[in-house]
Amino acid sequence: MNPTLPILDLDALDQAYKTGALTPAVLVEALLKRADALAEHNIWIHLATAQELTPYLKRLADHKPGDLPLYGVPFAVKDNIDVAGMPTTAGCEAYRYQPTEHAAVVQALVDAGAIPLGKTNLDQFATGLVGTRSPEPWGPCRNSVNPDYISGGSSAGSAVAVALGLASFSLGTDTAGSGRVPAAFNNLIGLKPTLGRVSVRGVVPACQTLDCVSLFARDARQAHDILAVMDRPDPDDPWQRSAPVGATPLPTRFRFGVPRQNQLDFDGDTDSERLFSEAVDHLKSLGGEAIEVDFAPFLEAAKLLYEGPWVAERHLATSPLITDNPEALLAVTRRIIAKGAEATAREAFAARYRLKALKSRTDRNWLELDVIITPTTPTIYTIAQLNAEPVALNNKLGTYTNFMNLLDYSAVAVPGGWLSNGLPGGCTLFAPAFQDEQLLSLASRLQPLGSQTVGALPDPVTAPAFATRERTIDVLVCGAHLSGLPLNHQLTSRRASLVETTTTASCYRMYLLAGGPPFRPGMIRDPDHGIALPVEIWRVPADQFGSFVAGIPAPLGIGQVELEDGRWVAGFICEPVGLQGAREITDPGGWRHHLAQG
Repeated sequence: MNPTLPILDLDALDQAYKTGALTPAVLVEALLKRADALAEHNIWIHLATAQELTPYLKRLADHKPGDLPLYGVPFAVKDNIDVAGMPTTAGCEAYRYQPTEHAAVVQALVDAGAIPLGKTNLDQFATGLVGTRSPEPWGPCRNSVNPDYISGGSSAGSAVAVALGLASFSLGTDTAGSGRVPAAFNNLIGLKPTLGRVSVRGVVPACQTLDCVSLFARDARQAHDILAVMDRPDPDDPWQRSAPVGATPLPTRFRFGVPRQNQLDFDGDTDSERLFSEAVDHLKSLGGEAIEVDFAPFLEAAKLLYEGPWVAERHLATSPLITDNPEALLAVTRRIIAKGAEATAREAFAARYRLKALKSRTDRNWLELDVIITPTTPTIYTIAQLNAEPVALNNKLGTYTNFMNLLDYSAVAVPGGWLSNGLPGGCTLFAPAFQDEQLLSLASRLQPLGSQTVGALPDPVTAPAFATRERTIDVLVCGAHLSGLPLNHQLTSRRASLVETTTTASCYRMYLLAGGPPFRPGMIRDPDHGIALPVEIWRVPADQFGSFVAGIPAPLGIGQVELEDGRWVAGFICEPVGLQGAREITDPGGWRHHLAQG
């Protein structure tokens, strides 16, 4: 590998670009050469040419480093996600097509300055957790640490590309564990976002009701920052859903669930069992209290994915190819998907009823737990072992992953250290939907306790831990809600905090409104005769903002208020009708000065 190149950490690249030590064009050229040298791993289905990458580099020429959040950052894309101008195959040559536009998530990343280096190898039609179900000319994607071992699937190439230093991050998909198993086998963070959080428009479906775009990253903080770019509303995606307002950070002293000892399965791998025990101890050292949970309903839900009628979705997704040209599919892929043609509506409803009952049971855990930890997989297998038992061992790898989207949970696979055979192992943290940032925050503290390097590289894990911030809205107050005054409790009871005492721009007037107590002022904007008035800015949790606004009586409301430094913030304003019967009290001292005068 070229020693003159920086590590592909986001901060390192940003610094190299800003100092002029590196340009995106030089980086891309070097990465394409590096990819050729690592061809034995079978990472790519389509590695971009210099000509295909020219438009991305030309666009960056119109910007400076720092203008775009992912300026010049190279990333890889699983070949069931569209990249305009590059073929999409889903690991099946007969399925190949040439998309004319990016998948929505790819477009968001490109808009942020990232450069897609190519399309990565995968288990055909994203059906598998092994990385070996890819036909020639691509062949099985090999583990980044030891090519004799499986890389994990189905997002095999995406994980290996990051683990071998060919991309700063990569996109996968995760229906049954495809964004987590490869992360564990290649010593990476693997984020399976909440189902529906990231647009799946432009993604070849596997099970449309369960598909999501996943992310492989070098560390949890970078995964957090990249997720913020991926998380863009897409009105054309019927599967996308909005995150609820508000986000409660994980408490300093948290409670985490651990499956009962007799429900844990390591397929006889005592070394893997050791790593998981160490991960549990690491969580305790971070302030966690371990609580044993009954894992039976989770395991039962996991079996529904392939043993139940959901496989019919895979059959639907591959039609008419699997009906008209079944030989185009690998035998193992065809055998799994073909079962979907046998599912009946009766079976589908029965499975939905059973899943509903199981989710009711599993959700009870969140009444006393903040997070649950499991192994990501029981163990890891060689390619030879997998080829000898392709279905049984694949099913074993889904033990702790297959239930996640069925039960609508968010999950992060975290590197957990090294097995005695030199391969990485890992654990998974999961929580209710839309707890992605909270999980990544905890993962940022857990990762360096298990593994101090990135992927198969010598690069150290250097990103600091970070705390999840509660989503908030800043609100300007000018009267009875000021600190210490009669209505301030409406803010403090909603966990709001005072963040700033300042003044408005010199264009506001204040009136004592009719009615009371409590007496209230009304502030109006008057650019010709207004003055600067003292105000406070309170930070309100977003999930409390609606109830706060609902309690504001007419003629007051929330609008935009200009501050003396030119900023505009949400704050109390008054409708003109409210000035009927009101008395002007405009004074540089504001509402407090008016009260002091009696």
